[in-house]
Amino acid sequence: MNIFMRNKEMYLKGLLMGVLFVAAVNSPQIIAAKGVAPAQAAVATAHPLATQAAMDVLAQGGNAFDAAVAATAALAVVEPYGSGLGGGGFYLLRSGKDGSSIMLDARETAPSEAHSQMYLDVYGDVLKRKSKDGALAAGIPGIPAALDYLANKRGNLELNKTLAPAIALAEQGFEVGDKIIKMLGFRLPAIKASAAAADIFLNKGELPKAGEILVQADLAKTLKAIAKQGAAGFYQGAIGDALVASVQSEGGIWSAEDLKAYRVVERQPVKGEYQGMRIVSAAPPSSGGVALLQILNTLSEFELAKLKPEQRMHLLVESMRRAYRDRAEHLGDPDFVEVPVKTLLNPVYAAGLAASIRKDRATLSASLPGVESPAKGEDTTHFSIIDKHGNMVAATLSINYPFGSGSVAAGTGVLLNNEMDDFAAKPNSPNGYGLVGGEANKIEPGKRMLSSMSPTIIEYGDRVAVLGTPGGSRIITMVLLALLDFRSGGDAASMVSLPRFHHQFLPDFIQFEKGALNDNMQLELQLLGHEVKEMSRQYGNMQAVVWDKATGKVDAASDPRGVGRADLGSYQ
Repeated sequence: MNIFMRNKEMYLKGLLMGVLFVAAVNSPQIIAAKGVAPAQAAVATAHPLATQAAMDVLAQGGNAFDAAVAATAALAVVEPYGSGLGGGGFYLLRSGKDGSSIMLDARETAPSEAHSQMYLDVYGDVLKRKSKDGALAAGIPGIPAALDYLANKRGNLELNKTLAPAIALAEQGFEVGDKIIKMLGFRLPAIKASAAAADIFLNKGELPKAGEILVQADLAKTLKAIAKQGAAGFYQGAIGDALVASVQSEGGIWSAEDLKAYRVVERQPVKGEYQGMRIVSAAPPSSGGVALLQILNTLSEFELAKLKPEQRMHLLVESMRRAYRDRAEHLGDPDFVEVPVKTLLNPVYAAGLAASIRKDRATLSASLPGVESPAKGEDTTHFSIIDKHGNMVAATLSINYPFGSGSVAAGTGVLLNNEMDDFAAKPNSPNGYGLVGGEANKIEPGKRMLSSMSPTIIEYGDRVAVLGTPGGSRIITMVLLALLDFRSGGDAASMVSLPRFHHQFLPDFIQFEKGALNDNMQLELQLLGHEVKEMSRQYGNMQAVVWDKATGKVDAASDPRGVGRADLGSYQ
């Protein structure tokens, strides 16, 4: 059981006492593991059927990358509100052979006809629903290309084997659970606006009931095309033609050339250190790794051990605030804009940020650039995998809002994302997560939108952890808190279940789950000038696996806030 659950004050005190950071962008990458091989494979995903699909593929001789294909495709079927073939994401891949890490960027791209004014009215104001609902909100998907890459560049098995579990789930169906019904209810108007989506997910125009069987025959057909032809089975041919025709018929701007031109990109992840713990995380166009390490660098400027718990919490929040402000100002697609990663993670820059923090008073975000009113909304998915060879995958995937744009491309079963909302439709105007963005993240043809997804691998002593979570703008701080817990000895279950708090520059308050901040801490923070707001619900759905290289023991856990499952393979 998480230590917090046994003693809330002990948890908070321990966490804040552990906030003694040393981070750097050019730290050496995680080296090849030496010692005992993993005693078992481990998989943690957001849905039991996806975990089973990955385990089945591992049992057939597949490696972690084959299992990632199976998990990705299965989640597209059974967790359509979180990810899918019509979405994108980031895969952090680690080789068990040499310890090298690469980030596979499968983020969506803006269509060739996209432009910076496309979601503005004649007065220059943002038309918020246009970037959230319907085909115009959809970027060009990256997941099918990622499946092809993983199978052909990293896997042991053919796509017809690794996609077989997902195809069976789509053809035979699975029982609808409460989570799908809740998310459908949240996006009901957008789902009803798409005839193809309503036909698949609704029962005569009404929400399905728990236990009903959801069959997705068109999606099975699309998965079979990918299994047979690879990425070309999605981006070209009959499926590609159907995607373009459906999108254009609903007011979208995809073209056949957009689909054919899509490519995944191999990128070097960002790397850093924290008290001997090495961190590898997502690079731009994700803001996750940069923001995570920037927070650590800023806090390293303070002698936190000499401060009271509320003062340490104050400095942690102020560091979050500044990292998220820089996210809005500087981060975007590195293929289109110069992203100053080395500058943002330079200790000299961190010293300047730290110097701007008053130890006795909260900074008003209104005194920093980029003030706007926020909106809300979130959903994504994550899975973590390790195989018997020490290969690892941390993958965070998304279609942005629950059920993406709400639109399904007719005849394909593919839910279209609404990731175009992750661009800055207008400088300093918030997206659906309340995050603001500047010129670096403006809409441009072929550009990849900024993200908070933060798949991460961390190593400390003999232990390695593979983790990540959905949660929109809160992803970065969730990973940060889990990292701190791991450094203090937390296991997989502790990392995924610990209570969470968050600050993202705008809106200007500390959000926290019930019990994360006790009454005294809330009062002390308010006296320092912070506004605190307890959330009405929990957030996040973290999936983590941990390997002890000294003993070979493997540990895995799925966030108790979700319906996922972690499993350890008995076959080796």
